Amino acid sequence: MDRTFKALSLILSYPTTDLQQAMPEIGGVLAADSRLTAAARRDLRPLVEELGGRDIYELQEQYVMLFDRSRTLSLNLFEHVHGESRDRGGAMVSLVETYRDGGFEPVTSELPDHLPVLLEFLATRSQTEGQETLADAAHIFEALAVRLARRDSPYGAVFAVLSQLAAVQADTGAVADMLAQPEVDPTDLEALDEVWEESEVLFGPDPNAGCPQVRDMLSRMDTPITPNPRHAAQ
Repeated sequence: MDRTFKALSLILSYPTTDLQQAMPEIGGVLAADSRLTAAARRDLRPLVEELGGRDIYELQEQYVMLFDRSRTLSLNLFEHVHGESRDRGGAMVSLVETYRDGGFEPVTSELPDHLPVLLEFLATRSQTEGQETLADAAHIFEALAVRLARRDSPYGAVFAVLSQLAAVQADTGAVADMLAQPEVDPTDLEALDEVWEESEVLFGPDPNAGCPQVRDMLSRMDTPITPNPRHAAQ
């Protein structure tokens, strides 16, 4: 089990009180990984401290505003690759098959291309496979890091780390294309409705089936990510 991939999966998940309680251990895992530069480990500290100590409702509101209400910051990777083309559905099915072939069944209501889900899967694979998979998305990580830096968000440090773990130079043209996409004000609900007019497609288990709370997240490395509360409540 690659504890760093698991830690990154958790740190990019929707904030909960369980996650807050686990942040000291998560931060310790990331601080101890020699694959990361000293600068990268240092840059992660503000986010670790914020997730561990800030008001949980403020953290949840911030997360939603960043990743749910901004398509250009979506954590669903195929959104950036395929958009609304038919290729997205085929890629999603292929990814689900990859998970199943690897004996991985996500317990979450998120789509299979949701980055925390992918990172949880990669935590169970070899370091080489993890690096190669991240390399395919290097341009996405770099563009997201830039966009988050523009918003002064500490989450940008996570994407800088993912770029480092990918160990490749991102395609500058692809990054530029992503950054050329217009931003939508996350408080403009009318504009958001126009952007997110397509219906949601769910893969995997019933999000209303429920699962036990996750405690001691990193000490129980075989425990999947819990269903996202903002979906389960719907």
